[in-house]
Amino acid sequence: MSRWIDETLHPHFRQGFKADRILFDSATEHQRLVLFENGTFGRVLTLDSVVQTTEQDEFIYHEMLAHLPILAHGAVEKVLIVGGGDGGLLEEVLKHRSIEKVTQVEIDAGVVEFSKQYLASICREAYDDPRLDLVIADGVDFVASCAERYDIVLVDSTDPIGPGEVLFTDTFYGKAKNCLAPGGILVTQNGVPFLQGAELTNSLRAFKAFFADAACYLATVPSYAGGPMAFGWGSDDATKRQVGLETLEQRYRDSGIDTGYYNPAVHLAAFALPNYVAELIL
Repeated sequence: MSRWIDETLHPHFRQGFKADRILFDSATEHQRLVLFENGTFGRVLTLDSVVQTTEQDEFIYHEMLAHLPILAHGAVEKVLIVGGGDGGLLEEVLKHRSIEKVTQVEIDAGVVEFSKQYLASICREAYDDPRLDLVIADGVDFVASCAERYDIVLVDSTDPIGPGEVLFTDTFYGKAKNCLAPGGILVTQNGVPFLQGAELTNSLRAFKAFFADAACYLATVPSYAGGPMAFGWGSDDATKRQVGLETLEQRYRDSGIDTGYYNPAVHLAAFALPNYVAELIL
């Protein structure tokens, strides 16, 4: 029998998903995982009752978190992913043949094993790729002692509650920057600005203190209700955000990747912010 599952992340707004079938409902060491099937979104994963990913629209979020900074950089060989246990971001990153190593730091081993079993349509064979170095650890601890340097650091975190809360602090951002090679780029998920404006404001305040070039860009992910989603951007090389359309198109062709949302024109347009978002990061 189907039932409705409500997400109540926001105090004055909720969204509901019809759960045609519950596939999994259990607690790991860190959080409660629920997986259910929905007629529009396919398999939907929630952690502590907050939607994390869905089979049908995950490509939007993961493509924009992965391909935009990789193609903006233009010469990525090493990537650090913090979080992202569902494997969707990892799968997109590994599409780039130029990448030699990806270190993924995930706090919850249970999420990774769960995803390999139940969300194979999202992570595919990513966790079997020999370029992956999977580290089960707290992301804050990892960046604090990180000796390697990465061209890109991607933070695919949950919302700033529970285990993900520490990934939205000035301390974490400063340590994450120290993991970057010269000219590197840090990109973070920063929620839906219309409903979570303080999250973006606080993150960009920290980015402006740490980076010569701090900004954000947007993408619309249907299951993340409340308007477009923001991604924080930080780099000490301002030219990375100023790469022109012709260069991006050539890099995109050379990459050989196949995308459903990302393209070079969307890449450039994503940095064009509506006034209400721009005012949050002044």
